[in-house]
Amino acid sequence: MWWRVLALVVIGASGGAAVSAGIVALITTIGVVARLAGKSHTAEFARHYETSITLGALAGTIFSLFPVTVPIGKIGVLIIGWFIGIFVGVLAMSLAESLNITSIYARRARLSKGICYIVLGIALGRGIGAFLQLSGLLSIDG
Repeated sequence: MWWRVLALVVIGASGGAAVSAGIVALITTIGVVARLAGKSHTAEFARHYETSITLGALAGTIFSLFPVTVPIGKIGVLIIGWFIGIFVGVLAMSLAESLNITSIYARRARLSKGICYIVLGIALGRGIGAFLQLSGLLSIDG
């Protein structure tokens, strides 16, 4: 009986290690930290960015696996949501920039002006949609 639990622990830890290694490889490959430090001219804080991403992933894992509650209130939820949104936005834009999606789209759609407005519109639409869903004003369940 104990060997089954041990086997589950080993399989679960191996799967988690594989997934986290893939995520770290993705973040490293598309250069989220390097782009963030370069665009904000804060290269001296690159180590802090990496540490923050690692601690955020660890906290997300702990909150996902265990029933941990933190009494932070509505303001705390807004602040944490803001930081999560910033991270997701930086990740998405780094991925899009590294794959040159914006330039490919602009060339195929024959756009020469206004690309920044398209990107801003996409970002605002995703942000407003996420806000409406999380606030309960928009339901996906039907």
